[in-house]
Amino acid sequence: MGKSLFYKVWDAHAVRELPSGQTQLFIGLHLIHEVTSPQAFQMMRERGLKVAYPERTYATVDHIVPTDIRTRPLMDAMAEEMLGAIEENTREFDIPLFNLHDDRQGIVHIIGPELGLTQPGMTIACGDSHTSTHGAFGAIAFGIGTSQVRDVLATQCLALHPLKVRRIEVTGSLSRGVFAKDVILNVIRRLGVKGGVGYAYEYAGPVVDGLSMEERMSICNMSIEGGARAGYVNPDKTTFDYLRGRAYSPSNGGFERAVDWWKSMASDTDAHYDDVFELDGSALEPTVTWGITPGQGVYVSEKIPALRDLREDERDVAAEAYEYMDFDAGSPIAGTPIDVAFIGSCTNGRISDLREAAGIVKGNRVSGNVKALVVPGSAAVRRNAEAEGLHEIFCEAGFEWRDAGCSMCLAMNPDKLQHRQICASSSNRNFKGRQGSPTGRTLLMSPAMVAAAAVSGEVTDVRAMLT
Repeated sequence: MGKSLFYKVWDAHAVRELPSGQTQLFIGLHLIHEVTSPQAFQMMRERGLKVAYPERTYATVDHIVPTDIRTRPLMDAMAEEMLGAIEENTREFDIPLFNLHDDRQGIVHIIGPELGLTQPGMTIACGDSHTSTHGAFGAIAFGIGTSQVRDVLATQCLALHPLKVRRIEVTGSLSRGVFAKDVILNVIRRLGVKGGVGYAYEYAGPVVDGLSMEERMSICNMSIEGGARAGYVNPDKTTFDYLRGRAYSPSNGGFERAVDWWKSMASDTDAHYDDVFELDGSALEPTVTWGITPGQGVYVSEKIPALRDLREDERDVAAEAYEYMDFDAGSPIAGTPIDVAFIGSCTNGRISDLREAAGIVKGNRVSGNVKALVVPGSAAVRRNAEAEGLHEIFCEAGFEWRDAGCSMCLAMNPDKLQHRQICASSSNRNFKGRQGSPTGRTLLMSPAMVAAAAVSGEVTDVRAMLT
């Protein structure tokens, strides 16, 4: 019986089996940012340790950076302190830093791929839960905690238990107006937010095969929202074409040699899987979350479900969601008024996301009661969007055009909801308080759906606006 990519990569990076039953796993690429790294570096200093392989670690700033006024010192004293800390730490330990005004700066899970740092067959770690994004390239990528950031800095290794592998086959073809975001929201809706615990998800099938690299990244990004430790797509021509010519990709003849090896890491046709789940992509519609977990979603044409229509183990959280969101079971999700529209995040802040949204916005105006933001995921995305004139489309429609950063996805920066505002968001989490207000409410959806909501002032089926 053949092997899945997960175990090929795992075995290639296994140093030894530990007495705990864990594997000492070598990490090929380590990405850090300003929020989860300061304590790790301090622990290194306290132990008199050096970074084992500084050439395998790259740093950026994204979580706390403002997306409008970037004059130093930053207006937020804590943000300035964290920015200063990563500047000092990367200087002392000789680690490259893509700082605030560097043309390579951006959200860590966007710059890794666009620079070619992320490559097939790698093990990748970062102190951020959405590190699973990098699995779109056929890598095994883990989000880790601060103590594990220290471990990777000091040893370039992690102690991890092996995972089971679930193959998720998305069949058929997506209808117009249905995007990768809708695919992953429906995977989570069906399997649950805890359905992936103990698993890595392998995404496959004709729909996934036909997606661009950026769309694959959106799907892998939210694997963690489904409880999975990692998510990946087998590398193919789409992968190789994307990586060719990137700053840190192999060059000249080295690239073709790398492609030969990358191909060998793809799952064998007779690979063993612990579970297989099939999703009919042809049946999917634009999807919107109505609750307080990413698994609480419905098609835009559907109504918010009643408790009796949910599994028994979902009912307590659903009842909590009705109260927090102030929504009634049986009400349609379409027509829900919004106060804020946010396009951005490591899930949907890439150039293709901005193009889709701009196509909806063009020739329209943001509804008078809506605050709308577009936050590119990286400085490169911003430059490319401006070269295409996308920023003009957004600004003419009444959107605010910002610099790169995590922004309103997690509100560790000035971009926050106020009071009971409802936000149509292209980000990844709709937890209570996630976007900065302890009472704010988040509706997750695709960038195109966010654009449609911004224009109409309420949740709207984007398919009605496609020409």
